[in-house]
Amino acid sequence: MRSGKKRARSEPGSTKQPRSKYSDNPPDFASLASLYPSFKPFVFFSGSRARIDWTDYNATRELTRVLLLHDHGVNWWIPDGQLCPTVPNRSNYIHWINDLLSSGIIQSLGGDGSKVKGFDIGTGANCIYPLLGASLFGWSFVGSDFTVVALEWAEKNVQSNPHFSGLIEIRDSKVPPQCSSVPEVGNTGSEKTIQEEAEISTTVQSDYHDNKSFIEPAVLLGVVKENETFDFCMSNPPFFETFEEAGLNPKTSCGGTPEEMVCNGGEQAFVSRIIKDSAVLRQRFRWYTSMLGKKANLKLLISKLWEVGVTIVKTTEFVQGQTSRWGLAWSFMPIARKIIAPPVVKKSVLSFMLECIKRQYSAVDVLQSVEEFFKSCGASCKLNSSTFSVDIVASNDQCKTISKNDIADVDSVRSHGYEKQSLDGSSLQVPKYNLSFRILVFQQMPGTLLIKGSLQQKDSPLSGLFSGVFGSLEESLKSKFCR
Repeated sequence: MRSGKKRARSEPGSTKQPRSKYSDNPPDFASLASLYPSFKPFVFFSGSRARIDWTDYNATRELTRVLLLHDHGVNWWIPDGQLCPTVPNRSNYIHWINDLLSSGIIQSLGGDGSKVKGFDIGTGANCIYPLLGASLFGWSFVGSDFTVVALEWAEKNVQSNPHFSGLIEIRDSKVPPQCSSVPEVGNTGSEKTIQEEAEISTTVQSDYHDNKSFIEPAVLLGVVKENETFDFCMSNPPFFETFEEAGLNPKTSCGGTPEEMVCNGGEQAFVSRIIKDSAVLRQRFRWYTSMLGKKANLKLLISKLWEVGVTIVKTTEFVQGQTSRWGLAWSFMPIARKIIAPPVVKKSVLSFMLECIKRQYSAVDVLQSVEEFFKSCGASCKLNSSTFSVDIVASNDQCKTISKNDIADVDSVRSHGYEKQSLDGSSLQVPKYNLSFRILVFQQMPGTLLIKGSLQQKDSPLSGLFSGVFGSLEESLKSKFCR
């Protein structure tokens, strides 16, 4: 039974981190190719736009290397097959944590707050979060992991950046804290580039799972030392339950080993372990945080958090290009100031997930169904297959019809000639008292799509109808496409 004590409300954050370098300025591939000859072979042009092949692991790895060097002054490399992070997405997570720390919502751990210390759960060979946190904000970090390659290469990446290497400690999560150690990276007497050393390390793989004495690595308990305190922890958890599931997305190639990509129960189980450990450590951390790949997991995890007695929960959405991820943060610290609920406003951006999509359907089918759904009530539509979007203009009466689910069967749309409602040109003409909005379809992972709607005219007199219209679309698509 919950106590009668009031708790702070969970407040969703912004989909963009305005202080992130990449918020409104995605990487310029053409400019990077002109500055870094090693990146140039991976860049090609589609019309006037420079692109890379996202299914080429070498291309995505080289992009990460040059972005870290060019934008952050960080020297970096990983061996073949290790998980290759996208810098803009990881940068968004770091900036969100900085927003949490500077918000003043909860009490501090003491001190003047000038020295921030974080804990990265499963830092990986890439060690991306400690490297970004140290270079952007001067934070100190403990990064934990348990495979030989991850520990060795995380340490190599730290030592390749002597200007802040003293801020980052790499810790073995399989070794009790009192005897924590990492594979020593010594000077062999011959100078090798970090890339050349990676070629040697690709032959060294963890044999923990073949060892009968293997102990499942700890998350926080057993890795955090006695009397140690942190301002925050963060995690990019294994999203998948099986390695086969992890490899089903043909559109990208970011590598990743089973240890990095998979755990029993997927991300929900992994984050549940963090919650369980946090309930023991409590105020040893100001903020506990994790990234999530599935929005649907938020509801259950937030419920678990209230059950263990947290004082506040915060959520946000990270959007970069066509990829969306979610952030979850919680704390056991006392609330430092009263949280005043913001005035009720009409949301201009809404979203939902289509999960467990029937195998015979693709994102294209869903996009076409979105168009047909709105055409069936007479709304004007313009489908753009290159951006996977549909622009819609609907009158007051049409919006009310949609909200009441009183629309024609979409399968009979074409026989009624509604295609004539689509307008040519780059945009739809919007009469003053009509509702204009855009629906986008994003591929998240195999069998899962993110559907996002955004108002094009936020000050429209009909903007209050948007939520009902979008809710009816959600009900229709889930009924048709989900198992």
